[in-house]
Amino acid sequence: MSNEKTVPVATYLFTRLHQLGIRSIHGVPGDFNLVALDYIPKAGLNWVGNCNELNAAYAADGYARIKGISAIVTTFGVGELSALAGIGGAYSEHVPVIHIVGYPSTTAQKSGALLHHTLGNGDFTVFTQMSKHISETVALLNDVHTAGKEIDRALKTCYQSSRPVYITLPTDVVEKEIPVESLNTPLDLAFDPNDPEVEADVIDTIIQELYAAKKAVILVDACAVRHRALDEVHELMNKSLLPAFVTPMSKGAIDETNPRFGGVYVGSLTRPDIKDAVESSDLIISVGALKSGGFTYHTSAKHTVELHSSQVKIGYAVYPNMKMKLVLRKLIDTLDFKKLQHGSETSKSEPPLISNDKEADAEKSDSEVITHAWLWPRVGQWLKANDVVIAETIGYAVGATQGAALAAHELDPSRRVILFEGDGSLQLTAQEIATMIRHKLKPIIFILNNEGYTIERLIHGEDAVYNDIASWKHTQLLETFGAKEGEYKNFVAKTRSELDTLFDNNQEFSSAPYIQVVELFIPKMDAPKRLQVTAQQTAQRNAHS
Repeated sequence: MSNEKTVPVATYLFTRLHQLGIRSIHGVPGDFNLVALDYIPKAGLNWVGNCNELNAAYAADGYARIKGISAIVTTFGVGELSALAGIGGAYSEHVPVIHIVGYPSTTAQKSGALLHHTLGNGDFTVFTQMSKHISETVALLNDVHTAGKEIDRALKTCYQSSRPVYITLPTDVVEKEIPVESLNTPLDLAFDPNDPEVEADVIDTIIQELYAAKKAVILVDACAVRHRALDEVHELMNKSLLPAFVTPMSKGAIDETNPRFGGVYVGSLTRPDIKDAVESSDLIISVGALKSGGFTYHTSAKHTVELHSSQVKIGYAVYPNMKMKLVLRKLIDTLDFKKLQHGSETSKSEPPLISNDKEADAEKSDSEVITHAWLWPRVGQWLKANDVVIAETIGYAVGATQGAALAAHELDPSRRVILFEGDGSLQLTAQEIATMIRHKLKPIIFILNNEGYTIERLIHGEDAVYNDIASWKHTQLLETFGAKEGEYKNFVAKTRSELDTLFDNNQEFSSAPYIQVVELFIPKMDAPKRLQVTAQQTAQRNAHS
């Protein structure tokens, strides 16, 4: 830092973000945050500038999943409210997003001034109250004397909880000077130790369960990723030789070339041999569970050890305030792996064989029609190690791709970022393609053209007009959104042969030298088998709940 003794509050805040590893700030300008935005480049940060706040929230979520944490700046009232669906999603899935809201001046707040973006009732806290329910903490920077401490508290909370936090930045506080001294010391992000006596009891109980088990497995879910426990998971997996499985939301978290990797557990929708391996086990070490397998798990709570970010559950006993990363570390350091009944090459249980063999997994047919049963095994053959893959979720994926692509570029520009998006979902947040182009990001965007909302058609209203959408000219989107000649390409695949040719013979395409769109034509009612079953289950729940 400089030799100055004080810095503006905005400088303090954005410098702290830089110290956390953030390099780009998502958001949308508005009159209550404009002066604050001037301080972003001064802190060595890049302003992204999104098309709307909802897209910005999705982009910040995608960025955080790659970089570990992110930030979004919106304006008071209408701006922050537009972002809440994305912030709520980040809260539910434990994604650390720092939401900074440009706020009216403290003078206006105290007087209850009638301002735009308010409800006209003098209450400036209404929108903050809304955000409290989807924020781990709220920091109101109305008092310049506590602003630095409040910033530090909120940022540490965001990092440690892996959930969004909400920070207000009033217009008359932005440039107020506060001591710079604290900035010379990076934030202490280390967790406080677990209670040693309780932790010792937890470790001893888990160890005895492991020694007694004959068919133990490890099941890794999303919070193992969000709460940065993957190094410990891999070490436990490699030293114990226990079969390890992931859930859909933790797909890619475990090294899938590891011989102990057993596949993806999706509850009742799981491949039979994988389902049997998990559900017939006599002990499950569950790490970071969000129960993301369609909420249809058929596992025994009595024979499960659940390691969560803030508690441990062993059978029916709950141990609060136990942080799983610390518990895992102590477990690995204490466990005598030779005593495990799976602890040798001759006695360990073999996980199910996971193959990426197109011929073994793909639909057997002479048809040229691109179906999901044929497509995904084929895509699996084309993907490369370290690819970032974003799959369609309605509305989220385009914005998230922008954020993920930016984060990937900052960390390793050689990584490919690949989006698979339905034509209906695309129409919700398509504008963010323009932001990708403006920042020279290079995702490959596969648009699955199946004439509307197929997932909704599978649930209800197969031929209903509300599941129809306007037909877009997808191969004109990049040019429309500002891509320059020679800096983009479009492809169309209506047959399997056309997609095979693109994958096998077009090395320039596969090298992702610039942003590209591939429009795939898929039958209107075609869907992966597991999605069809999920849709049926959803329809049944809707009818009987």
